[in-house]
Amino acid sequence: MPKFAANLSMLYPELDFLDRFDAAAKDGFTAVECLFPYAFASAEIAARLRANGLQQVLFNAPPGNWDAGERGLACLRGREAEFRAGIEQALAYAQALECPRIHVMAGLLPAGSTHAAQDATYVSQLRWAATQAALQGIDVLIEPINTRDMPGYFLNRQDRAHAVLAEVGAPNLKVQMDLYHCQIVEGDLAMKVRQYLPGGRVGHIQIAGVPQRHEPDLGEINYPFLFALLDELGYSGWIGCEYRPARGTQVGGTSAGLGWLKPWL
Repeated sequence: MPKFAANLSMLYPELDFLDRFDAAAKDGFTAVECLFPYAFASAEIAARLRANGLQQVLFNAPPGNWDAGERGLACLRGREAEFRAGIEQALAYAQALECPRIHVMAGLLPAGSTHAAQDATYVSQLRWAATQAALQGIDVLIEPINTRDMPGYFLNRQDRAHAVLAEVGAPNLKVQMDLYHCQIVEGDLAMKVRQYLPGGRVGHIQIAGVPQRHEPDLGEINYPFLFALLDELGYSGWIGCEYRPARGTQVGGTSAGLGWLKPWL
């Protein structure tokens, strides 16, 4: 049976962030994830988790200046010190929140540069981050992201992500397989899942409807089929619900759009 985590950066936008923990628990979630927790003290988030019996299963390392358009630092030459300081901050939060995995965003390919020119930096920074995270028993995740939503993002395909894992050579570096992004870039989701899930190198899965990133039962993906496939393949990790709610935006909020989830709780 799949296990679902509410992405509190996207779900329950009708509520203040810290109030979303209570809402998720009331809707039957036992785990949560988010993009960036750093606007709030880790102790305050930890208290919300404890009060609601929730696990924090994922969040992102600092991405650089998000408001200025930055989407991660790992591939950027000249930003190594800032990247490493961000990893240290993320690991401190992970320890406080008892969170077992951190997503490290690659960043945007600099104008005029090439993937080949940034590859060595990307691999080196991931190797360093994985080494530091291993000291705390934490996994580092990398995620292929589609370039329609995030133009210029450095990492876009599953095969490339798994090649990076092989190059870095750290057992706690894994792929965050977002089926929304994968459908947009590559498609053939069932075969991609069958190809990459065995071996334990997929550390987390995320879902959303395609093409509009709404509830998983809206759009072109047959998620019940894929959930059954994940069960068949023995996937025991979390599935993050990282989508923008469409139903219930006027009445009932996010909770009104969770009918798709009821059979799986």
